[in-house]
Amino acid sequence: MSKKLAIFINFVVLDPFSDNAVSGSSQGGVIHIRIQQRNGRKTLTTVQGIKDEFDLKKIVKVCKKEFACNGTVVEHPEYGEVIQFQGDQRQNINDFLIKIGLAKTEQIKVHGF
Repeated sequence: MSKKLAIFINFVVLDPFSDNAVSGSSQGGVIHIRIQQRNGRKTLTTVQGIKDEFDLKKIVKVCKKEFACNGTVVEHPEYGEVIQFQGDQRQNINDFLIKIGLAKTEQIKVHGF
């Protein structure tokens, strides 16, 4: 793990007034990684299903540096908050989520082509 990545590893948003304890990884929920064709050879990779207790903007910030691509958090009418990356980043995101312990292999579903 790189030093830059270690700085941003604290993705959990803590609510001092909540009664819940923070869990180390997402339990139960499935994270969907999809690819969408834009125009020509351009594609978008979307990540949906990351729990609300994680700060999506921090995850995007680290992924942008790690994968050398642009990314953002958008509000999808059906899926809620979704992370979008430019290009085909499906395998990179899959490996990244497993490496940082955000999800297990069986909790990630990769869609497309």
